[in-house]
Amino acid sequence: MKKHGKLLLQCDFDGTVTIEDASFAILDACIPGKWRNLFDEYQQGRLSVGAFNTQAFSMVRAEKKKLLEIVDKDIHVRNGFTEFINYCRSSGFRIVFVSNGLDFYIEHILKKSGFPDMEIHASVTTFTTAGTEVRHKGPDGRFLDNDVKAVYADSYKNQGYTIVYLGDGHSDISPARKCDFVFATGSLIGHCRSENIPCMPFDDFHQVVRTMELWQ
Repeated sequence: MKKHGKLLLQCDFDGTVTIEDASFAILDACIPGKWRNLFDEYQQGRLSVGAFNTQAFSMVRAEKKKLLEIVDKDIHVRNGFTEFINYCRSSGFRIVFVSNGLDFYIEHILKKSGFPDMEIHASVTTFTTAGTEVRHKGPDGRFLDNDVKAVYADSYKNQGYTIVYLGDGHSDISPARKCDFVFATGSLIGHCRSENIPCMPFDDFHQVVRTMELWQ
């Protein structure tokens, strides 16, 4: 892909920036087994991602500090991430993290990685004694129940951006269809190939940087 116009990188978080999924790690630690049926319904298309998050995390009653301890213990950032962010910034590319994951742990992981000031659009988390409330806002500030990543991709397209997408799974298929180039890991590789969506597979962010350097 040749770079042209304004370039924006829309990046998923769980399974893309991180190797593991922090949401799943939290659910496994706090409500083991209880959330799996809900996830099966989501994968089968009978439950939206917003409904899955809302119902699953409503059963999590641990404090934020405890949940971040789980994240610190179980979640690892993919190799080359620091170099990737620094390269994009030095090149003047806009980077936005759009995730179905939860804002509090995404902010925590990015801060620990040395990037406390990134642009993030993720599920808004509220901690209560009755459970953890999770909702996601779209670009217009209204709450969305599904296709959050695709709605943001449309918004950036309408702003005139050329979009490079980075993702790893089922929820990344819809936005990947809308973007100009895709870096794919995990099951997104197979999804892109089955739909003839041009993509570059990657295991670490050094590979992403090397590919982008060829565009300049």
